[in-house]
Amino acid sequence: MESITDLGGEVFEIDTLMGGHAGITAGYLIRSDRPCLVETGTALSAPTVVDSLAHLGVGPADLATVVVTHIHLDHAGGVGDIAEAFPHAQVVVHERGARHLVDPTKLVASAHRVFGSVMDELFGDLKPTEAGRVVALGDVGMIDLGGGRRLEAFHAPGHASHHLGLLDPDTGDLYTGDAAGVYVPESDELRPATPPPDFDLDLALASMGRMRDIAPQRLLFSHYGPVSEVDSALERSEGVLREWVDLVRHARSLQMDLDHAVAMVRERTPLRIPPEAEYDERREAWEQLSSTAANVAGISRWLDKSEGPGSTSGDAASVRG
Repeated sequence: MESITDLGGEVFEIDTLMGGHAGITAGYLIRSDRPCLVETGTALSAPTVVDSLAHLGVGPADLATVVVTHIHLDHAGGVGDIAEAFPHAQVVVHERGARHLVDPTKLVASAHRVFGSVMDELFGDLKPTEAGRVVALGDVGMIDLGGGRRLEAFHAPGHASHHLGLLDPDTGDLYTGDAAGVYVPESDELRPATPPPDFDLDLALASMGRMRDIAPQRLLFSHYGPVSEVDSALERSEGVLREWVDLVRHARSLQMDLDHAVAMVRERTPLRIPPEAEYDERREAWEQLSSTAANVAGISRWLDKSEGPGSTSGDAASVRG
């Protein structure tokens, strides 16, 4: 299947085809003695994921574990559907996100308010999962993959308070979720992932520092794909994150409203996708996934909390929404 890429070590990238776009959102199957799916993609992606798992020989009785790095709907929106399709699988999530998988009412309602009609086009609604099947991890944990293989989970906040990083010591793979930003493979580019309400620069940098200390052999981005130049990627991600925070701080110093701040950030940090036939379509797809407006709003919210809405620290003043 075109949606499947063999990454070696019995690890398979599954393109979840979010919104019908290829190469935007990935899940990963670890085909171990206890098969494990890392990230489900959206609810609308669930049929693609189920078909991909079947193609890889993982049927309804075979999947042992579903792990989500965090509960944002592009990563965990399909949990309820996948849990229905694989009735023996446990669902693993950070303890701060567990209750939202059991009762997603508030999460789904909030997503509809934020995304409007786009919610039905890109995501679909997260279905509830039985509480008895949800395993809530604290700030560290271990997921048994069978045959002596495991995933080592650790809290990786900054993008979201309920974010986990996942290391497979057998392969050296580190599943980053959004904690190291967004990787755009067609331009070898790293972009920030800083939406409200949880973005915190200090926590994000600390999480990337922990990833560097772990010294993985490869980063597996949920958006999108594997990166082997680990130190370079983390350094670039930290750099662009600091750059965006500085740009938003500058916009605040100029008393820009949110729309003008977003326009400035877009102008100064354009996507570098090669201008081929699908150039505009690819830019739009990435913008839908990682909205500049949402990222700027998240940074501004953090600056309000850390420096104060009227603060002049770092020449900062409020971006007015």
